[in-house]
Amino acid sequence: MPSRHPIARTSLLAMAITAALSATPTLADETRDASSSAQTSAALGIPDPAVIAHRGDSFNAPESTRPAYLLARDLGADYLELDLQRTRDGHLVALHDNTLQRTTNVAEVFPDRADAPVSQFTLAELKQLDAGSWFNTAYPDRARPGFKGLKIMTLDEIRDIAEGGSNHPGLYIETKVPTLFPGIEKDLKQYLQAHDWIGPQAGTQPAGESNGAVNVAYTPSRVILQTFEKPSLEALQQQMPNVPKILLLWGGEGSIPLEQSAPQGTDETDADYYARQKVASKADYGEWLSYAKDHGAIGVGPSTIQSEHDGDFSRQFSYSELAAPWMIDMAHEHHLLVHAYTVDQPADLETYRQHGVDGFFTNRPTVALKTFDRAPDQSVNDILTAYDY
Repeated sequence: MPSRHPIARTSLLAMAITAALSATPTLADETRDASSSAQTSAALGIPDPAVIAHRGDSFNAPESTRPAYLLARDLGADYLELDLQRTRDGHLVALHDNTLQRTTNVAEVFPDRADAPVSQFTLAELKQLDAGSWFNTAYPDRARPGFKGLKIMTLDEIRDIAEGGSNHPGLYIETKVPTLFPGIEKDLKQYLQAHDWIGPQAGTQPAGESNGAVNVAYTPSRVILQTFEKPSLEALQQQMPNVPKILLLWGGEGSIPLEQSAPQGTDETDADYYARQKVASKADYGEWLSYAKDHGAIGVGPSTIQSEHDGDFSRQFSYSELAAPWMIDMAHEHHLLVHAYTVDQPADLETYRQHGVDGFFTNRPTVALKTFDRAPDQSVNDILTAYDY
């Protein structure tokens, strides 16, 4: 979204989360500033601000693919972010959309099942799909021959990337449409335990392994769990009470109520439509914060408006403003961190940071890292070329 004595690992993490979440409110909390949330981040081992590579470096490579995650790791992102789904035969894979049409050639390979959800395909079937060529078509200025034929990634393959370089990022995992995957929270717990990403051995730095520029994997918050869905937050808390969790925020039906507004215009982009939506009341916003706090979340993930959202790429990631200054202040008053999505432009990163945001989901980790004085020592081109992309 990350070296302790292995025997004490679980209790130390529980103590850190308890201390960070349950501090007794004082007069100072009523005028809390960024320093208090910075202390919470420090107690949990979360970088401040955290740079969360949204589906990897999804600006420079096809989202949720090997080059996107290799880029994010080697550039220096703190977390590799992914959307978790489950195949028909029980494998955990990373894919954002409920269906495969936008980012694969499923209509060519399985024309009779082009509209089917991911859950109706086996892993072997998914591995037949090309998950990279769409990017070359959509963004010819960033196209590379090596992107053709890229495969959908399993959680196992992304974990291997997180563990495989000189940087040691954490994993920031969203349970995607959990109602389609009953029990996926338990599946995730069992997987993370089996590979020592949670549990007594988690976060123990291997003997002889040197620190990198990023060492989130050796902190109490090496894994952060995220979800938009209240039932999934409850299930995650039940399965993994000592693993940090974020409740993602959205405005609209089934989420934070919005004021009534004019319908979307015929020529109005989704980004422009979202930008004019307003939260119905502070009380409605506060209800979601209280729910997050009461059900084990360490923070919330609100949507943001990208100030420039007219481009083919940027307009996909600009939403309603759920990270206004008063909203950030209210979250901090609830002793919650704020990890905002999806922020790609330097001016926006600076503004939201000044308003108190503690971490950023970003499609452009290079931009975020440069903005926060952590410029990578390698270029995107050098990294991709080194991996034969």
